[in-house]
Amino acid sequence: MTKAPKLLAKALAKQKNLRFDELISLAESFGFEQVRVSGSHHIYHHPSVPHLLNLQPLRGKAKPYQLRQFLRIVEMYNLTLGGNG
Repeated sequence: MTKAPKLLAKALAKQKNLRFDELISLAESFGFEQVRVSGSHHIYHHPSVPHLLNLQPLRGKAKPYQLRQFLRIVEMYNLTLGGNG
C-alpha cells in the first residue's frame, strides 16, 4: 500500500503523463471495483458513489479529463485510501 500515496501525489500534481495502469491501481486503492470491460472501456463501481467510473486508455496513458473526474469524485464523496469512504 506504500505505492498508493505516491500515485496520489503524482495524480494531484496534475501530471499529464500518468499511466493508465497507475490510474487503475489508484482507483482500486480507493475502493473502486471493476464491474466490466467493454472494448477499451473499463467500468468501475464504488459502494459509496451512486454512479459508475468509466476509464479508457489513450496510448497507454490516462486521459487527463478522466483523471480530473476521478479526483473530483474522491473529493466529493470523501473517499480515502484503503477503500473506506
